[in-house]
Amino acid sequence: MDGPDPADGPDPESGGLSERDRAVLALERRGWPGPGAKERAVRERLGISPTRYYQLLNALLDDPRALEHDPVTVNRLRRVRQERRMRR
Repeated sequence: MDGPDPADGPDPESGGLSERDRAVLALERRGWPGPGAKERAVRERLGISPTRYYQLLNALLDDPRALEHDPVTVNRLRRVRQERRMRR
């Protein structure tokens, strides 16, 4: 296939977030039953490593488009991130 992957590009109808960005936020909205379940879902559904997933997620937390798309999830994760930074 020629050209950029549409899953990685912005979607004007969804506030400019890519399909992958929206999928990352959707995974974060879910509850996970036990250790490893989320990481397994990241690999199966998104086809990326958990490390890459968390890199993308961290960047999304600073993206105003992500906040507009899913304010509850983004604000919750920002609080968690801030608490972890304060504990260091």
